[in-house]
Amino acid sequence: MKCKLDLKAKVRRIPEFKGVVFWDITPLLKDKQCFRECIKRLADHFRGKAIDVVASNEARGFIVGAALAYELGAGFVPIRKKGKLPYKCVDLTYKKEYECDTIEIHEDAIQPGQKVLLIDDLLATGGTVKANIELIEKLGGEIVGVGFLIELGYLNGRKTIGDKYDVYSLIQINTTNG
Repeated sequence: MKCKLDLKAKVRRIPEFKGVVFWDITPLLKDKQCFRECIKRLADHFRGKAIDVVASNEARGFIVGAALAYELGAGFVPIRKKGKLPYKCVDLTYKKEYECDTIEIHEDAIQPGQKVLLIDDLLATGGTVKANIELIEKLGGEIVGVGFLIELGYLNGRKTIGDKYDVYSLIQINTTNG
């Protein structure tokens, strides 16, 4: 039986936060039924792909990624901003909308050939997730899927990611007004 929870209704639109429309997932996360439903729907989409590890970018991606890894019986790998991980790392510098950023992952976090599910809270322009993909593939990981709670369709992030991956989003937002 399909759940009738309206997950999109639990996403709060904040019209002016640091110069952009911000889509706040905290109301969705604090609702135990909705949070559980998000993890279940994501897991159901990617189940059966023999996932070894779920990788997520900080910080909200960790919330979804760790819960999903648990649900799928997979390991969890954090991808962080440079200088936040304590062991030997591999890093990647990438261009964001207005600046460059550097992310890193432990050099032994993913073994060559491991099947990796990449999860984040939000797909916007796709720059950060594309950098995550490059970093995982640099270590020899095989991306079996890329998932999001929310996709901002009006920013065309899927175009940045490309057609090579199974990209799945629970909630579609196609205009800045929702």
